[in-house]
Amino acid sequence: MEFVDSPLEAPAGATVVANLDNIMKGGRALLSTQSGATPGRQQVHPLVRAGQELAGHRPLEQLFPTIMNLAIEAVGATRGVLMILEGSQLETRAAKGDGFKISNTVRDQVLNKKESLLVRDVRLDQMLRDQASIVAQSVRSMMAVPLQTSDNVLGLIYVDSPHMVRPFTAEDLNLLTVMANIAAIRIEHARLLEVEKHDMLIARDMQQAAEIQKSLLPSRPPQIDGLDVAALSEPCRSVGGDYYDFFMRPGGRQVFLVGDVAGKGMPAALLMTSLQARVQVLLEEKLEMSALVTRLNSSILASCPGNRFITFFICEIDPATGEVTYCNAGHNPPLLIRANGKVQRLEDGGPVLGVLPRYAFSQHKCWMDEGDLLVMFTDGVTEAERIGSDEEYGERRLLELVRKNHELPVSEILPALTEDVASFAGSVTSSDDFTVMIIRKTACRAAESA
Repeated sequence: MEFVDSPLEAPAGATVVANLDNIMKGGRALLSTQSGATPGRQQVHPLVRAGQELAGHRPLEQLFPTIMNLAIEAVGATRGVLMILEGSQLETRAAKGDGFKISNTVRDQVLNKKESLLVRDVRLDQMLRDQASIVAQSVRSMMAVPLQTSDNVLGLIYVDSPHMVRPFTAEDLNLLTVMANIAAIRIEHARLLEVEKHDMLIARDMQQAAEIQKSLLPSRPPQIDGLDVAALSEPCRSVGGDYYDFFMRPGGRQVFLVGDVAGKGMPAALLMTSLQARVQVLLEEKLEMSALVTRLNSSILASCPGNRFITFFICEIDPATGEVTYCNAGHNPPLLIRANGKVQRLEDGGPVLGVLPRYAFSQHKCWMDEGDLLVMFTDGVTEAERIGSDEEYGERRLLELVRKNHELPVSEILPALTEDVASFAGSVTSSDDFTVMIIRKTACRAAESA
């Protein structure tokens, strides 16, 4: 048996040849690489061909059989198999011949010890000649080499000859080892290209999903006599689980809502889309806020995963009178900031959606006077953390910012808030979805003209 401690380096400018370095007792020899030596023609031609055949970009399903065929032809083997490590399991990716099994002894030496293995004549090797898999297949001469890049073993190439046509030589092992090294580099490169391609497809799909989700949210705030509205929603990833919307009901009353699906990314976005559809259907039934949220909770419990829940706030505002009817399902309490600076937190209603079956949610009332602001938001605003610490932006800073800018149009308060949160956090990107809606009660022009 002859072996090398590690695969030989692929030629990279300098000529690399595997030579017999030291004869060890029992037929074992250590093979080493020597730069600058002149390879024989029989070794050069297969390496040149391998370089040509493996050049360019090939998908892995084409690359594996090409490598296998090159290896068998280069050393004159009868059979061979190329196997790749998938996790802890060796999976066959290409083979010539069938009905053979690789000895565990051979596999372990190649993969664990990272050694290239040559057995000229199995009958003379004390370690392998009694192995059941070797005996059953009448293997006479065999080689196995790791597919290795640096210290990373990707798999192995195994070749053998069941009949002694020609015993493999040290030169064959050198050649197969170098070819395996070249092949491993190509395999790793092809894998990286496939990962890159896969990532590009995912990025494209996510971009399309983001565009679809954005199209589901209102493109602009409603123009309402008696109310001034501004809203913004930014997912921390391409898509997210935050949701806001506006609807007009008969009699001119306006419905505003904000929701936050637990989690981030695509799962949250899909549940958010489902939530939006359910809300629209229930609003068409002209239900009161409490009945609507109770029905919504039952619907979510019946069809959504048990580990998902939604915080939700919905209110109906009469622009003429300022009457607000609301129901809060475990959401961050919206802040009703009076023109005189006093604050009312709208927190009554019930628990988060999707947790308690048959829960009867309650609705509550308050009134907005001219100049009052109603600020609805998700936890991505108040729980934004400063980089390098656990300090959160918090409700106090939110209140201070709104009070400071109270006289500005809501369309200007909104960007001032987002900039302040980003400045506090020290980053323009958020670790959570970020949604804000601000409503100001204004004078009704219709009432004034009357």
